[in-house]
Amino acid sequence: MSTGKDTATVEQRNSWLPMIGLFLGQILMSFNVAALPVSIGGMVDDFGAPPTAVSTAIVMYGIGVAALVMLGAKLGQRFGWVLVFRIVVVVFAGSSLMMIFAPTVEFVIAAQTLAGVSAAIIVPALVALIAENYHGTQQATAIGSLGSARAFSGMSAFLIGGALGSTVGWRPVFGIVLVVAIAVFVFSFTLRSDRGNSSVEIDVVAATLIGVAIVVLTLGFNNLNGWGLLIARDGAPFDVVGLSPAPILIVLGVVLGQAFLVWTRRRVQVGKVPLVSLSVLGSSRERAALYAMFVVVALEAALNFTVPLYIQIVQGRSPFDTSLAMMPFNLTVFVTATLIIRFYKRFSPRVIGMFSFVLTTAALVWLAFVVTNDWETLPTIAGLIVFGVGQGALVTLVFNVLVTSAPKELAGDVGSIRGTTQNLASAVGTAVAGAMLVTILGLNVAQSVANDVEIPESVVAEIDLDDVNFVSNDQLREVLSATSASPAVVDAAVQINTDARLRALKTGLLILAGISAVAILPASRLPAYKPDEIPDPSPE
Repeated sequence: MSTGKDTATVEQRNSWLPMIGLFLGQILMSFNVAALPVSIGGMVDDFGAPPTAVSTAIVMYGIGVAALVMLGAKLGQRFGWVLVFRIVVVVFAGSSLMMIFAPTVEFVIAAQTLAGVSAAIIVPALVALIAENYHGTQQATAIGSLGSARAFSGMSAFLIGGALGSTVGWRPVFGIVLVVAIAVFVFSFTLRSDRGNSSVEIDVVAATLIGVAIVVLTLGFNNLNGWGLLIARDGAPFDVVGLSPAPILIVLGVVLGQAFLVWTRRRVQVGKVPLVSLSVLGSSRERAALYAMFVVVALEAALNFTVPLYIQIVQGRSPFDTSLAMMPFNLTVFVTATLIIRFYKRFSPRVIGMFSFVLTTAALVWLAFVVTNDWETLPTIAGLIVFGVGQGALVTLVFNVLVTSAPKELAGDVGSIRGTTQNLASAVGTAVAGAMLVTILGLNVAQSVANDVEIPESVVAEIDLDDVNFVSNDQLREVLSATSASPAVVDAAVQINTDARLRALKTGLLILAGISAVAILPASRLPAYKPDEIPDPSPE
């Protein structure tokens, strides 16, 4: 005869059908984002716009998500997650239609802004709906699937986008986004959720503070290259006593972020409902998980920027070639994010987190030493695979720590914090990697030119060494053909460019490895509970 305790320990298992819709919801956002870089070339040809104008669409999507995701969480709590989820999925479908029929680049920017606003609600909705529909090990598996969906989307978008872009054009890629959006809407009718709580208050002041903070932070980091790392460059819209507006915006964003935290704490002290509950980060374990999430997403974004930059600019190859080169990494992240759940029964989050950061650090150091001017070598691929194992494990792990530490009613808040952190970390990682590599390249080129006796000063005077960037050897030869450089001088300059780019890449990878190594410290503060002690904050 079984006891009540035995019955209580039997976990109720729910149908995985609703999770298909949530899995596709993550694919919807991730595929859209991954398809944008692949489509830049086609958009430039179609609209006759510069690549910088097209890349603005990517920035606007990220700003829309990061700036509004906390507000989106409150809207879901107030009006009901399933209802709001369905509405924004329809809006996302509308943005894909705008992409398919866009007559100008301005339509593309507007479409991605609309998609970002929709994703700002989809991100916390996915977490809240998982918490509502699944518990225990099913919940952990469902959370892991979001990480694997993200990796799968990036991999498939590069492959499909590259293939379609080379044959029929970039627009059909967003036809796939439309089909996925329709499928998500259909599966949303299998989801279980409450009707919402009309008493939930929306803190307009906090929403404004965090929204503006994210916008200026993102703009600051994304324009470090164009506006100047410290001193204002010619491309800066304005300057403050000669200083670049980019670092000023970053400082302003940090100040506004602190103001948001102060305002939120005071609102809680007087008994009012905050925009986001900081209690989900109430202990050092949850804060450590947040720090670890920021670092690993920033590292991933930096690597995703560095590899395509190297393959497309240095080697002069196509986006499809880039997707093939990134396939080992994306595939490894996808598999690891799915299978890491199995290790939760044997190792604590602290052990998994620290070991994963050791892997990412070792992989980056290895890549710094083995990378050559031929990217597709076995040692390089091995380094990408090892980094993918660590990255895939970390993204799923830290997210699971946050969700299992919070009660079900705060799942939307966890989702909003996750969305803000991931999108801000992605922008920061990409921007910092770009600024870092270009700065190192400029220093390498300047030093090499100064020490090279084959390049006369008269030729150096004809080249703007203050605006050094990554260019292919063919582009450099074309630029030097308009100068008085002799063929021997051109060959010497091309060799300097080749060596300087490789040294910049190696140095950049070592700096990223240092950041990864420092992240082992917050990982050491992750929960150390035993597998059978994993908390269930939402018992039935």
